[in-house]
Amino acid sequence: MADTFIPIPARPSPVRTTGALPWMRRNLFAGWKNSLTTVILIGLALWLLPKAMSWVFIESVWRPDAEACQAARGQGACWGVVAEKYRIILFGRFPYEEQWRPLIATLIMVAGLVLSCIRYFWKPWLIGLWAFVVAQFFVLMLGGLFGLSPVRTDQWGGLPLTIFLATISIFLAFPLSVIVALGRRSQLPAARSASIVYVELIRGVPLISVLFMATFMFPLFMPPGTEIDTLLRVVVGITLFAGAYMAEIIRGGLQAIPKGQTEAADTLGLTYWQTQRKIVLPQALAMVVPSMMNNFISIFKDTSLVYIVSLFELTGALNIALNSDVDWRPYKIEGYIFIALIYFAFCFSMSRYSLWVEKQLSTSKAR
Repeated sequence: MADTFIPIPARPSPVRTTGALPWMRRNLFAGWKNSLTTVILIGLALWLLPKAMSWVFIESVWRPDAEACQAARGQGACWGVVAEKYRIILFGRFPYEEQWRPLIATLIMVAGLVLSCIRYFWKPWLIGLWAFVVAQFFVLMLGGLFGLSPVRTDQWGGLPLTIFLATISIFLAFPLSVIVALGRRSQLPAARSASIVYVELIRGVPLISVLFMATFMFPLFMPPGTEIDTLLRVVVGITLFAGAYMAEIIRGGLQAIPKGQTEAADTLGLTYWQTQRKIVLPQALAMVVPSMMNNFISIFKDTSLVYIVSLFELTGALNIALNSDVDWRPYKIEGYIFIALIYFAFCFSMSRYSLWVEKQLSTSKAR
């Protein structure tokens, strides 16, 4: 009679490898240097957190009462400035009675961004959806149709302007960057030279210089009497700047593709554009997702520079709200913390979405 194999039951590990204590041992106390750094940081936190919590919550003033804020000045934060001025901070100089329009326009654009991030909606009709979103945004913000009073673009401001500039600039910069990246690797001297000149010129100057050129210098080269909207010029400037940086990111991904793949595509008889669309670009873009998302986050934050050229996004709208009122002017720190939280919410969301995309791509590669 043959012996029956009976496996030995699993025994617990002599040292725990999961849980809070093993995690702390690996990440906080792995070596004397790491342990010393952890102890110092914990000490600083124990010293600073009580003061910060007292300033933010315990001694703070939440109601829009300038006298109460003045009495608590130096001891607690005055969040009443946000309660008093939030509409100006969020919507800038848009007519006060019509501020429901930028609110709805912003919600529509944010909804479009959220739907675009869901894989189920990655269908050809998504382009039509975005055409509808942009059209609705302009109808609500500009007015002049359906009984809405007209509002000039120089009266746009706050969060709607920030989201609009970032979204439109990213959407326009992405195809431009792909074309420029392919141009820099092209065998055609004219295309390669033009792409190199564009990238090096734009990357050689800060964004503020590009905005000044687009806003103040560009009109000087136009025929007399020709006027181009300031918002349009700013969008073009940010798009060109973002496209140059993104083109180099994509070019790095293109160079990482083994040459044998393009040679195999040539052997199969695929044209240049078929090779790029079906083989090279999907792999190259997947490789540079973190870098592209980093560039998107940078674009979103760089929209704060348009305040220099008289477009009042969140930072500019905050200055309008506080500089025009002596009673609330001393509480700029609380106002900046408020808009910093708005920037953080959007940037953190983009960062987490980037991690999700990376996880999806790594799963497809594992298969």
